[in-house]
Amino acid sequence: MKMAAFWRTLVITLFLAFMILPVLATLGFSIATRWDRSILPEGLTLEWWQVVVERRAFLLTLRNSFIISLATAASLTLLVTPSTYWAHLHVPGSKVVFEIMSVFAFGVPGVVLALSLIRFYSNIPIPLINTPNILVAASMVLCFPFMYRPVANALESIDARVLSEAAQSLGANWWTTLIRVIVPNIMPGILGGCLLVFSTVFSEFTLTNLLVGSRFKTFPLYLVEFTRFDGRQASALALISFVVAWIASLLIIWIAGKSGKPTENLVGGR
Repeated sequence: MKMAAFWRTLVITLFLAFMILPVLATLGFSIATRWDRSILPEGLTLEWWQVVVERRAFLLTLRNSFIISLATAASLTLLVTPSTYWAHLHVPGSKVVFEIMSVFAFGVPGVVLALSLIRFYSNIPIPLINTPNILVAASMVLCFPFMYRPVANALESIDARVLSEAAQSLGANWWTTLIRVIVPNIMPGILGGCLLVFSTVFSEFTLTNLLVGSRFKTFPLYLVEFTRFDGRQASALALISFVVAWIASLLIIWIAGKSGKPTENLVGGR
């Protein structure tokens, strides 16, 4: 038992070191006056943080990234949750189709997806090209597996058919059953999918650069600009991106915890 505990502690310690040390190194580089002649920084300063934060583009790109990330997460939630629930109840065999769609989204590179969308919609009189709308649509395709898989797993962990039949026997229609009975019970899956989608879209560079570029500059584009001439400022932005994504994830968890009310009884009010 002692040996097993030792190896477990060792593995966890190595894993934490593997995850935390790069973040600490990035933080050290972002506050170092110089760090290229010794193993430790030669001085500490917040100058690089001040430079990147004081620029007008900082808040603008941060806002744009939030808009795209939240819009993609909300759109996928509204699209995937009802369709997965309906297919789970009425067309169980469609699971294979959803799995193929998930693999397709994983297998298509972002460059190919972006160029395909540009090629297709440039010949259609719809105002999508060079707008944030096409970026949200492309992000939905890219992040479909991240929303579908948690929602599907959550549905499989509950007896959705029995809950649905019980709700309908009490007079609830399909939408009422979904919103008031099913969604509260699969909220962990929806929440997990939203977190995965948000973090993926917030750091997405390829699609944004090819589809909208500087017309709707996001935080990753702003960060890449600094990597070309000053790694210390780029390190500060990378830390800011990490902290913002972390805080946003905690806020999503908190909001979902406040709004989600598990269904203990199907009779309203009791």
